[in-house]
Amino acid sequence: MRRMSEIKAGKGPAARFLLVMVFLLAGMGGVPPASAGAGDGGADMVVADNWRAGMDSLLRDELLQTSQLGLCVYDLTADTLLYAFQSRQRMRPASTEKVVTAVAALAELGLSYKFSTRLYHTGEVRGDVLQGDLYVVGGFDPCFGETDLAVFVEAVKRLGVDSIAGRLCADVSMKDTLQWGWGWCWDDEMPVLTPLLLDGEDVFMERMSDVLGEAGIRVVAGGRSRCPAGAALLAERVRPLSEVLRPMMKESDNLCAEAVFYQLAARSGKPYASRKEALHCIERLIGQMGYDPSKYLVADGSGVSLYNYLTPELEVAFLRYAYRDSRLFQALCEVLPVAGVDGTLKRRMREGRARDNVRAKTGTLEGVSTLAGYALASNNHALAFCIMNQGVESVREAQKFQDRVCEWLCR
Repeated sequence: MRRMSEIKAGKGPAARFLLVMVFLLAGMGGVPPASAGAGDGGADMVVADNWRAGMDSLLRDELLQTSQLGLCVYDLTADTLLYAFQSRQRMRPASTEKVVTAVAALAELGLSYKFSTRLYHTGEVRGDVLQGDLYVVGGFDPCFGETDLAVFVEAVKRLGVDSIAGRLCADVSMKDTLQWGWGWCWDDEMPVLTPLLLDGEDVFMERMSDVLGEAGIRVVAGGRSRCPAGAALLAERVRPLSEVLRPMMKESDNLCAEAVFYQLAARSGKPYASRKEALHCIERLIGQMGYDPSKYLVADGSGVSLYNYLTPELEVAFLRYAYRDSRLFQALCEVLPVAGVDGTLKRRMREGRARDNVRAKTGTLEGVSTLAGYALASNNHALAFCIMNQGVESVREAQKFQDRVCEWLCR
């Protein structure tokens, strides 16, 4: 059986197109792809009766006597639904919500999108004093660190000043002032949602003031204020979307997910954009896929909120949407955890056919376990799937059930 990195898929109705299966592992590049799709023998498709019978037997698991399941499997190569069980039931997606956030960001913002944090000044330099203010304009970069901050301080030093007559101000108008997500529980250990973070913590301005002082530059912190038009740019730090998507998906980083979510909101151009602006982007995409956005509830970008309600069918629709664009699909596959290899799937499916052949996002809340992503079947068909277990007593038992399903998908 070939691995995901070795597969080409099909023919469109008008012309041949290439969808590169990029389930890439270190050292697996350079393998010539093999053709699949039209002409590969419909009789061998994984929709055979014995395959369905095997799926049916998995659903007789004792786990499902006391909990709920939603499941959807779609054959991307054959472009057909393979299997569905309560796939239109509204359920809590947990962190598989991040699949929706990631696909929406890649589609709406573009693969070349960059997070930006900028430093401006007003006024003029007179002698050793800047007769004006410093403004840090936050772009909600969750990975902004000490190295980035050092660049800002060095830019101020290049002005040749030892003091700022005005203030050091934070422009956090990129998003609203709510510091928690809608529907987050009071006892969730979650990061503060603000456009200016340092190493993921809400200490940016305090730390910058300290570092400027250590560099011999006196400044007074001035709180929050919008940067005026006409201010001069001193420095900018940018970070590619891909560098934020990787921890968001591989390690299920909730802060990164919310930062991506609010990039969608900021796309509206409104100051202090809220989750509603991000929701508009996602609902528009849902509509383009042929679904009714009013049937679902997207409360945040990470899946932490208990207000989120999606269906396995919809999450598979997002995976199908990504698959149809080879560049978007590649970008998504590169950041999804690999079964038995890395991320939140490193310790799952370490043996058997599913290892290396499943790339999927995990999700966990109290009583909830979910898994959504791609699998490669033994006939070299690419599959998209979503499994949502709800009301489970043991998350680990739900994960074992999901792993058995994935093993069956790859056989």
